[in-house]
Amino acid sequence: MVLATDPRADPRMIAAMVPIGLDQAPAAVPFDGDSPLEELLEFTRMAEPGYDMMFEALYGSRPPVEGVTRETVHIDGVDGNQIPLYIHRPTNVEGPLPAVVHTHGGGMVIMAAADPGYNIWRDELAARGMVVIGVEFRNGGGKLGDHPFPAGLNDCASATQWVAANRDQLGISSLIISGESGGGNLAVATTLKAKQDGWLDEISGVYAQCPYIAGSYAKPPPELASLVENDDYFLNVSMMGALAKVYDPDGENAANPLAWPIHATPEDVTGLPPHVISVNELDPLRDEGLAYFRTLLAGGVSARSRTVNGTCHAGDCVFLVAMPDVAGATLDDIHQFAESVV
Repeated sequence: MVLATDPRADPRMIAAMVPIGLDQAPAAVPFDGDSPLEELLEFTRMAEPGYDMMFEALYGSRPPVEGVTRETVHIDGVDGNQIPLYIHRPTNVEGPLPAVVHTHGGGMVIMAAADPGYNIWRDELAARGMVVIGVEFRNGGGKLGDHPFPAGLNDCASATQWVAANRDQLGISSLIISGESGGGNLAVATTLKAKQDGWLDEISGVYAQCPYIAGSYAKPPPELASLVENDDYFLNVSMMGALAKVYDPDGENAANPLAWPIHATPEDVTGLPPHVISVNELDPLRDEGLAYFRTLLAGGVSARSRTVNGTCHAGDCVFLVAMPDVAGATLDDIHQFAESVV
């Protein structure tokens, strides 16, 4: 089947996909995890404009979110680089408020926090009564590359520590990290890094959406059945294998939980703050998110999972206009979670 013929697919999502061809299997790319790195880097630079056009088609007619103010600050990263942070906060709402450090998707190698779709997502979160900080971390490829692991992770850690150190100035009561896809990886990995580096107490919780955390896309393991079941549903597993190589070119971190958190053990996660792992029913990445959820439970972490039925990878974010109730349920759940860990 393709998404358009899968009876599980939400028909509103399919209707939004048809005009831009997303209801069919994506075109095969002449790249995979064995391709030369320079070819893969060029692919990331070529792919980004296509994603920009997709989001323009999906969000272009949407009116701006009201009741939100925005500012940009630049902080110093641990590697001596400058990191732009995009801060969104609700107007006419008194604090202190929960904070969300948002790490955007793109497999840690493409796209940007400044992209319009992520601005809208942060606005929607802020309008619900939170201070939202988007991190413009360095990517493995694309216009913000070429900075392989651990550059992006270091930037997310630096941003999270800056937010924690400026709690009073920002007017925040708690701090959660949330992101989707590659951003879900970075949300989880930043928390694992915080434990390793001794500042875990700064993080109140983690809300990871459709986390891209396995890394083993070139040879999908049988226990991650969704990589076969849902291959070519919005995402192509072969392409993900290529992007994984851009993030870790030499494969030296293939089993490093900070690069690919699915490799974390129950001992690695013991003591972590509460987590929510949200996955999409028709996503190739569904089962790796659920596998990490089970690791959290085995490590004694307060965790819950949710599956957004009828949706492809990040469908509850990407199709915010076509399925506002589905997107709204996820946005509300993030808000409720952030409030619960204050």
